[in-house]
Amino acid sequence: MSTAGLQVRQLQKSFGGLIAINGISFECRPGEITGIIGVNGAGKSTLLNCISGLYPVTSGEVVFRNEAIQNKPTDHINRLGVGRTFQVPRLFKSLTLGQNIVIGETGPTREDDVRILLEKVNLFRLKDNLANELSGGQQKLIELLRIEYHSSNLILLDEPFAGVHPDLIRVFLDIIKELRNRGKTVLLISHDLTSIYELSDNILALNQGEIIAQGDADSIQNSPAVIEAYLGE
Repeated sequence: MSTAGLQVRQLQKSFGGLIAINGISFECRPGEITGIIGVNGAGKSTLLNCISGLYPVTSGEVVFRNEAIQNKPTDHINRLGVGRTFQVPRLFKSLTLGQNIVIGETGPTREDDVRILLEKVNLFRLKDNLANELSGGQQKLIELLRIEYHSSNLILLDEPFAGVHPDLIRVFLDIIKELRNRGKTVLLISHDLTSIYELSDNILALNQGEIIAQGDADSIQNSPAVIEAYLGE
């Protein structure tokens, strides 16, 4: 497996007596999008928080670039090339769009790269605006552009389409496809099943912290376990 891929091995995360993630194992290959679906409380965001270092894991391994990264500091994980977005965008609201994109830059700011990214999504005219002047969908878009600017190889996307205008969703879809075509490893959480089915090379269905089904869109849509989890028996 390429060193840019991700391996999750028997991952478990407990909060006191509550088991939020229960022995999950899977792999994500470079140049592929892995979709993650499940009802509220299934463990989707907790899984991304464990991978990105926001939560310490109870047991198991998260391996990226041949390094076990579970329980490592978030800045270390980020420097390895892991980038993520959040359900509620986490921007520096008092900084401009351009400043939010380059945040964490250790070398000279690449102004041309910032311009190209903002022009691609028709936001260059707002480059000097503060982040808190943007819509929620635009803020989510800046988070994604920040990941692209920093050339992250493992990209974790948590509900990027939630609350976003349909026209802007198409922009998100195009960028995510472009990242996959450039060999990035992408994990995508979304309740927008249409987008999940369109984008994903492989889909994990979670319920109560466990993988109940895995495969392509057809197998997931026809999985009795998935149907029961979403609709009841």
